[in-house]
Amino acid sequence: MPVVPQYHELFNPLLEAFRNLGGSARNDELLKEVISIMDLSDEVTSTPHKDGGISEVAYRLAWARTYLKKRGLIDNSSKGVWALTHEGTKTSHVDPSEVIAYVRRNTSSSKAGNMSPISENETQEVEDETSWKVDAMKILLSLSPSAFERLVVRVLRESGFDDVTVTGKSGDGGIDGKGLIRVNGILSFHAVVQCKRYSPGRLVTPSEIRDFRGAMQGRTDKGIFITTSDFTKAAIEEATRDGAPPLDLINGERFVDILKELRLGVSTREIVVVDRGWFEGL
Repeated sequence: MPVVPQYHELFNPLLEAFRNLGGSARNDELLKEVISIMDLSDEVTSTPHKDGGISEVAYRLAWARTYLKKRGLIDNSSKGVWALTHEGTKTSHVDPSEVIAYVRRNTSSSKAGNMSPISENETQEVEDETSWKVDAMKILLSLSPSAFERLVVRVLRESGFDDVTVTGKSGDGGIDGKGLIRVNGILSFHAVVQCKRYSPGRLVTPSEIRDFRGAMQGRTDKGIFITTSDFTKAAIEEATRDGAPPLDLINGERFVDILKELRLGVSTREIVVVDRGWFEGL
């Protein structure tokens, strides 16, 4: 059984990730950077959370963000971007026990002297951030292939693509869709897309990246690989390998964030709400 780092063991790698990323980042960027800093194995990063939908590492990183936020070292915007605070920029290292003690002292329902995240207030904050992603991912994995294709097409169109089509051909080399991206109404370039609806325990491999790149050759300017799970470290390296056309990778964490940003089946009220009926109507 792979050993996933405890949430408090992620405090300092998370602060380092912020520094490496220029002081601010999205959740998926932070997750990727923390995995790199800690050199976590694919076996560890593919361990699903008990409720499914997201990885256990992503869930515990949400706890780490919550504690560092309550400690005043990081903050997040309504756009889903996290950033170091003024105090955070001056903090290179924290004592996990001190951070936990500080949060517990300032949370009336907390129990002191315990490294486990058990406060009701803390639990609600993390659940608000992660439960909607778990719900969204479960719905994505339950969609019919045609409904998922329509969703991807909608995402591409809402993101600025024109002439979006679904290939749906068994002999199309793994290309699931294609479209035209226009920049300021003047420049344009073609892009092809591949989608893999995998559960969190199934990561995209470098061979799949190579196969997709091979299918792209001579047919397009850009490739986008979307998965509902994540990519192995070797797959990420392959996607950005020197001398080969670079690919844009969108993992499950980023994909559901995009749905939220575009308000496609995911809306923000007092908390983030996943609209199951919207997906069923695809």
